[in-house]
Amino acid sequence: MSIEIYADGATLENIDELNKNPAIKGFTTNPSLMRRSGVTNYKEFAMEMLGRTNKPISFEVIADDMEGMEREARIISGWGNNVFVKIPPMNTGQRSTSLITRKLAESGIKLNLTCLFTYKQIELAITSLIPTTNAIISIFAGRIMDTGISASPYVYYAKNNATNNMKILWASTREIYNIQQAKSCGADIITISPKLLQKLDLHGRNLYGYSLATIKMFRDDAVASGYKI
Repeated sequence: MSIEIYADGATLENIDELNKNPAIKGFTTNPSLMRRSGVTNYKEFAMEMLGRTNKPISFEVIADDMEGMEREARIISGWGNNVFVKIPPMNTGQRSTSLITRKLAESGIKLNLTCLFTYKQIELAITSLIPTTNAIISIFAGRIMDTGISASPYVYYAKNNATNNMKILWASTREIYNIQQAKSCGADIITISPKLLQKLDLHGRNLYGYSLATIKMFRDDAVASGYKI
């Protein structure tokens, strides 16, 4: 595939297996995914993850004030050369993070500008960087499409306005077909959850054969259950 696959929400239990998979080119996580997997100490979890992979991995700031975000970003960046720091477009008070993004970019920190849903957010994310910044522009395509809106135009827009050092990421993937959608509109990376990765071998599968396998599964389960009509 010409698009890079990043595992989204890897855990200490599955990181080794995922890291050995040549199809997985990087990793991302966020505080919600970490909480769901039982993480209680952010830094300890991050350092253990980093000890098991040298592939790109993104960790998110948790502060809600600009000074705190900048401080945390600099700390997180220092955890490893393969670390990208995730910065949202605004805090919970709707204050833009574009100024601290520029400061961090000018310091040479690798950034993952995350939670992008609108054209304006994408524009500000790109313009807050500098051309030499190694950065990921993460468009939450799956969540956008949850609202009944196609995410493809947003990804096209980002791709057409980004510089060469910026990679466009299709985030919050819902199904394997999203890989085709992401590729068709120019995304460089797509994030896929470990659960969805289990379906990756279905990519390009013959539909007639898939139909037959499904029919056999239903029949086998009916027989095994002893169902009668």
